[in-house]
Amino acid sequence: METDATNTNAKKMTTEPHITELERDIIKEILNIGLARAADSFASIAKDKVLLKVPDITLIEVKDLLLLVSKYEGTHTIIQSDIKGDFNGATLMLFSDEHIVRLSEICLSMLDVQRGELSVMQESLLLEISNIITGALVTQLANILKSSIYGSPPKAPKSHIADSLKGILVQHPLFQPLVFTVVTRFTHNSKSVELPLLLFFDTNTLLKILGIIRSFELGHNNLTEKE
Repeated sequence: METDATNTNAKKMTTEPHITELERDIIKEILNIGLARAADSFASIAKDKVLLKVPDITLIEVKDLLLLVSKYEGTHTIIQSDIKGDFNGATLMLFSDEHIVRLSEICLSMLDVQRGELSVMQESLLLEISNIITGALVTQLANILKSSIYGSPPKAPKSHIADSLKGILVQHPLFQPLVFTVVTRFTHNSKSVELPLLLFFDTNTLLKILGIIRSFELGHNNLTEKE
């Protein structure tokens, strides 16, 4: 019984990393710094002011992640970009028909945009927006956390999103994503459009990030004590 309890606790520690409120705030701030750079890059395409923010950070199980994403599949075009290297994860940008119409009008100067199946130009635009935002975010994360990471070229999954995410889920059976919900908002002629963005990492990546943050905190505390 004692062995079973020990194994259960070990598994719980592996799948449920403890994050303090301070560490949560630090992760949000690191992401906000990365998103600020992404906003500047996106603004050049949107031809207007772009705001990006991280309103929430949540630890959820795989089944809950898939349920969350599946809610968008019938109403949104999903663009996926995997994060590889020292970290393992992905970004999902969720474009509704309204988003696509507004982006087509603003970025492609299209008139009387029809809702429905995407044209080649529209899909290329969504892929480029995802590439810009994910690329800028990953670059900033790599610089701040001194890690070697990169974003793979974005894709628009044609099958069920769960199939597209299998590479991450199957390779990491203890995968419990850390999900950041990000609201991308850009304004044009006083009108704004929000673009949901889901950013998630696997448990091993979360532990790596926490280790880096804690080493920063330890170094800062040691420096303060010396002073």
